[in-house]
Amino acid sequence: MKVNKDRYERMKKTGSIHYAMEIKKNLAEITDDFPDNPQSMEYFYKRFEEYTIGNLHEGKKVIASMCVHVPLELIYATGGTPVRICAGAYATDQIGAEFLPAKTCPMVKSTLGAVYLDILPGNIKPELIVNPTTCDQKKKMGEIADEIDKPFFTLEVPPTKDSEEARQYWNRVVKKFVKKLEQTTGTKLTRRRLKKAIKTVAKAQAVYRRFDQIRRSAPVIYGKDAILVTNSYFFDDIENWTIQVEKLNQELEERIKNKQTVGKANSPRILLTGSPSIFPNMKLPLLIEKLGGIVVNEEFCSTSRMIWDTVAVDEWFLYDMVPAVADRYLKPSTCPNFTPNTDRERKLLRDIKDFQVDGVIYQTFTGCQLYDMESRRIGKILEDNGTQTLYIESDYNPDDFGQLTTRLEAFLDSLKNKK
Repeated sequence: MKVNKDRYERMKKTGSIHYAMEIKKNLAEITDDFPDNPQSMEYFYKRFEEYTIGNLHEGKKVIASMCVHVPLELIYATGGTPVRICAGAYATDQIGAEFLPAKTCPMVKSTLGAVYLDILPGNIKPELIVNPTTCDQKKKMGEIADEIDKPFFTLEVPPTKDSEEARQYWNRVVKKFVKKLEQTTGTKLTRRRLKKAIKTVAKAQAVYRRFDQIRRSAPVIYGKDAILVTNSYFFDDIENWTIQVEKLNQELEERIKNKQTVGKANSPRILLTGSPSIFPNMKLPLLIEKLGGIVVNEEFCSTSRMIWDTVAVDEWFLYDMVPAVADRYLKPSTCPNFTPNTDRERKLLRDIKDFQVDGVIYQTFTGCQLYDMESRRIGKILEDNGTQTLYIESDYNPDDFGQLTTRLEAFLDSLKNKK
């Protein structure tokens, strides 16, 4: 979309104001409307307060990513700083709607709107925007990005992950990505740098797995806070994030010892899955927990799926490490982009058991074809498992609160009666 400079500046000013107001409003709801927020969450609340101000990663070569399939270890190892820019703001959704079809996924509209107006986390100025081909709408984003003069790089994700041909293809794609990173940052990938990057990311993943295990043990933290913790991994300094999650883990373990839980004894335990909850679009988890449920787990590409699995290295040499990194971003993935997708089915059933889930809420964004088409099969599998499931189609527009409230109240009441 070509606009003159004056109109662009007006759009950016208005969009930035609405964006900041939306973040402030949603963050206030997250922090003020719930009792017993962990003290250690203050760090994460503060990070989101700083979301629209300051210059995050100033002086660093930022590589923006738009999907869980972008290998972060390779970005770190070539001198870059990864920041995931998938957007959850209605303000930038409205900007994106000006040059995308009305039925486009709100996450795609919001992200492209944010990219177009340079309203990105911490005012970052990415050297490169990595766009994996995990859905048709993202594929076409690259073409639109050419029109708005943004440095997009298409990362070609195969449509399946179970064949040797797919693995070989993905390995070639990742090697091509390494070359692009080296050209962009001016830093060559070396054995030492990649080994350090793998260990740094693995350390962050280790504290997250501990956090995940704590949530399995007892409901000592609301899901709305857990989503903030994982969403902050999008843009935070990875070493600071690791330290702060470890502090949070220690506080939550003290809560377990003191039997200090959130919610009530009969609060339905909810697993969220489907289209991802990305800050500031937190209306679904917030509504669930305001109405008396507890989100005990989220099977999203913006949460557990993002930082659970680690790179498995046999030999610390480049010829072994690069394929190992590639495998980590392909084999464990449960993205509905892949077909068949039986790993996702197994993971959902395992999480329902491990987190003692009472009911599943399957969220689909309006226009998100992948999750929408998968919802019926997943619903049937969960029904056969005896798990009550609620399918919700929504977008970033706040006007459907009333309808969502009515449906969620009925669902949670049915779960309470069953308990």
